[in-house]
Amino acid sequence: MSVLTSLLAAAPGGAAAPGAGSATVSTFTAPQVEYRALMPMLVVFGAATVGILIEAFLPRSRRYWAQVAVSLAGVLVALGFVIANHGMAETTAADAVSVDGVTLFLQGTILALALLALLLVAERGTSVVDLDAFTAQGATTPGSGGERAADTAGLRTTEVFPLMLFSIGGMLLFPAANDLLTSFVALEVLSLPLYLLCGLARRRRLLSQEAAMKYFLLGAFSSAFFLYGIAMLYGYSGSVRLSDIAASITAAPHSDVLVLVGIALLAVGLLFKIGAVPFHSWTPDVYQGAPTPITAFMAAATKVAAFGALLRIVYVALPGLRWDWRPVLWGVAILTMLAGAILAITQRDIKRMLAYSAILNAGYILLGIVSTTTKGVSATLFYLAAYGFATIGAFAVVTLVRESVRGGSEADGDDDSITIGGEATDLSAWAGLGRRSPLLAACFTVFLLAFAGIPLTSGFTGKFALFTAAIDGGAWPLVIVGVIASAAAAFFYVRVIVLMYFSEPLREEGAGPVVVVPSPMTTIALTVSVALTIALGVVPQMALDLADKAAYFVQ
Repeated sequence: MSVLTSLLAAAPGGAAAPGAGSATVSTFTAPQVEYRALMPMLVVFGAATVGILIEAFLPRSRRYWAQVAVSLAGVLVALGFVIANHGMAETTAADAVSVDGVTLFLQGTILALALLALLLVAERGTSVVDLDAFTAQGATTPGSGGERAADTAGLRTTEVFPLMLFSIGGMLLFPAANDLLTSFVALEVLSLPLYLLCGLARRRRLLSQEAAMKYFLLGAFSSAFFLYGIAMLYGYSGSVRLSDIAASITAAPHSDVLVLVGIALLAVGLLFKIGAVPFHSWTPDVYQGAPTPITAFMAAATKVAAFGALLRIVYVALPGLRWDWRPVLWGVAILTMLAGAILAITQRDIKRMLAYSAILNAGYILLGIVSTTTKGVSATLFYLAAYGFATIGAFAVVTLVRESVRGGSEADGDDDSITIGGEATDLSAWAGLGRRSPLLAACFTVFLLAFAGIPLTSGFTGKFALFTAAIDGGAWPLVIVGVIASAAAAFFYVRVIVLMYFSEPLREEGAGPVVVVPSPMTTIALTVSVALTIALGVVPQMALDLADKAAYFVQ
């Protein structure tokens, strides 16, 4: 009782405690929550919860269309709230969430990319060909009787939709987090569903499960580093709020080992998510093994969320130590650009090549961050959007180039039927694609040219903005490395284009790659991606102005 009395006596501004004289007890004040600012995240999490209820109570035969409708509606409504919040600049939820121009731009980009990715995930093919990318039952052992029975029964894996929605919700929160604990929660919410989704591929299931295990283990290690960095910075500043950390750094007469170690550990977690060297080793394996629609989703939306969180941390919490972290990011950017360009040249698998392309582009985006200028922020925002749409489109094309086997079963005597298999990801299968499907080859050419930074594509405009911002920020040596890396990258992008248009199609006895006709879902995603990739290169001014107006932070 004496301990309790002492605590009550020490508590400020509350009611009098019995037997404690004039001692008072502090009262709890509920934090003000601006629900309008949080509505994009609340809507997505609400749709994910509805998706779980659908899985629990609807018959299996009715789940697919219900999940598709709820997922698309949730993302569209959330995007509408982001648009309605245009111009907002405030913190909410006890200052744990910051809604400003950067947050809204990135949230809008994530939701737009997620909408296209959901169309790819919802692709199940037509009456002629089955294009379902997900295993019929994820809990079955590959090659087991249970797996064959699930395939025979025509089961569909529909739990991918609420898993995606939870991941999208985490991505919306990650760049908006105004304190490090909220950042950690958002990081785990976006990551855990992805670990599961990577292991649900319908074909090459062992490779898919290996990818999921690698991603999970390495992601767990990176999260541990991130959390340990939070502890270090809390020990230094006594707070996890970004503005308080910045104030502690400004007030300190010199850099402390504790804060430098904390920043280094935080950087491990963030650089892992963006796939920067030397934390990139998971990227090609996971991109290759995961279902291709999930690869598209990860490559585009996860990179936007992770770079958004990195932007907020270095520009809001760490501006006073820019001379400490800038040299480190210089080195990371150089290694990332060179490693991505050189290793991509050696790849024979189209998904692994696009994975190293993603690593290379992560190096480009780091140029906007190390510039430490408002122009660098706006250039980063624009490039994230431009790269995201091109990436979704590129992986959409990959889902349509398939392996085929001629000849039916001996029982029905049909030796002329063609069985469509998984994606033909070996580069040899893409030879002559321009003759077999000129339209699809033209779409893929647009995306490759955008990755290479060729004029009249979004990639050129984005690189020009990034390089200009880096020069203005004094990082012109990085621009030289970026130009060299771009020249090397052009080789393997153009190599694929030459392969598609100037090589003989692959012909094998009784088999060969084919181009399948998708349902309207993939067609819409591919059309929108092509249109935006060209529009952001030909008439980019509106998007650039929007990024310029969005390049502000509120603390």
